[in-house]
Amino acid sequence: MVMWVFGYGSLIWKAGFHYDDRLVGFIKGYRRVFYQGSTDHRGTPEFPGRTVTLEPAEGEFCWGVAYRISDEEDKRTAITYLEVREKQYDQKASLDFFTDPAAVTPAVSGVMVYVGSPDKKINTNYLGPAPLEDIARQIVLAEGPSGPNRDYLFQLEKALLQIGCEDKHIKDLADEVRRLLSERKLKGEEV
Repeated sequence: MVMWVFGYGSLIWKAGFHYDDRLVGFIKGYRRVFYQGSTDHRGTPEFPGRTVTLEPAEGEFCWGVAYRISDEEDKRTAITYLEVREKQYDQKASLDFFTDPAAVTPAVSGVMVYVGSPDKKINTNYLGPAPLEDIARQIVLAEGPSGPNRDYLFQLEKALLQIGCEDKHIKDLADEVRRLLSERKLKGEEV
C-alpha cells in the first residue's frame, strides 16, 4: 500500500526522507497560518518561534507538495522521522489532495498531513492569531537549533514561489519581516 504525505511548510523544500514521487497541488478548505509555536527548531521554550499550521477556511486552497512513498522500509523510516520532526503538531489528518483547481475528483485521497490544533490543552505550543506586526516581530527575534525563524519564513516564501503559489499571508509577513530587519539595520542593531 502506498503512503502519501502532504507538506505545506518546511516539508516543501526539505523532505528529509526517501520518496518515489513529488506532486505539486493543494488541499481544499484550509489555509496556512503562522500560529504554531516552535520551541525545538526555530525558537526556544523561553522564546518560541512561529511556524505554519493549518486552519479550516471555507472555500480556500492550501498549496504544497505531496510525497509518494511505496517501499515498506521507506515508509517506516519516513514515519519514524516525521514523528520526531513534527512532534509539536498534535494531530494527523487524512485529506484529499488536488493538482487541478478545476478538478472535482482528488488526484490522491488519504494524504497524511500534520496539523497543530488550536486546543492549548493538547497543543501547548499553539500561539494563535496575532497582528501581522507582532508575528513579524517575533519571527525577527526568534532563533532555535535549526536557525533563525526568519530563515524558515523566507525559505517557505521562496519554495512556494518555485511551485507557482503566491500566498498572501506569507508574502505580507515576509515583507513585514524584511521591513523590520531593514529598520533594525538602519538603527545599527544586530540583524
